[in-house]
Amino acid sequence: MARLNVNPNRMELNRLKARLTTAKRGHKLLKDKQDELMRRFIEFVKENNRLRRAVEAELLSAYQDFLLAAAVTSPEFLEEAVFFPKESVTLEVTPKNIMSVIVPNMKFTMGLEDGDADIYPYGFFTTSGELDRALVKLFGLLPKLLNLAEVEKKCDLMTDEIEKTRRRVNALEYMTIPSLEETIRYINMKLSENERGNMTRLMKVKSMIADR
Repeated sequence: MARLNVNPNRMELNRLKARLTTAKRGHKLLKDKQDELMRRFIEFVKENNRLRRAVEAELLSAYQDFLLAAAVTSPEFLEEAVFFPKESVTLEVTPKNIMSVIVPNMKFTMGLEDGDADIYPYGFFTTSGELDRALVKLFGLLPKLLNLAEVEKKCDLMTDEIEKTRRRVNALEYMTIPSLEETIRYINMKLSENERGNMTRLMKVKSMIADR
């Protein structure tokens, strides 16, 4: 492990020991953060998988009804029937802090135009019941689709933060802390050598004085 380029004296030794203590404390905190981020991330992934399976199944069912409606309705009438939707969706996004990760907390409000009692933007004379069923399914599916988008965004943000935290943990564990420990050992060794050298010189001086 590369040793830091410092002067081997007691002032540097004390400074490096303080840095080592701080680095070890920071490593522990980051490791705990990484573990908690992984736990939260796994929860979001499980929720994402559950929502995706439900959404895909309901989408398939709605698509099948829509294909049946397209088979018995002329393309012109079908396009005109769904051209002006009656549903409206409003979105309110507020930030939420999860382990220093700012994720969006989305609140969706769905509704129909004023005075409307149903979701169908067409009359029933030129359309089929399959189209009615498809629209009902899609209307009921929209909240799950929006919720799925929110959860997937949270997963993306958590993934980025986990990767950043992992790199910082590895840098401390495999670079910073070993370099500090190696440098501290080097300074201790140099100081011990200096002390032995000083002791040897003192003994020689004492011996010379005694001989005189």
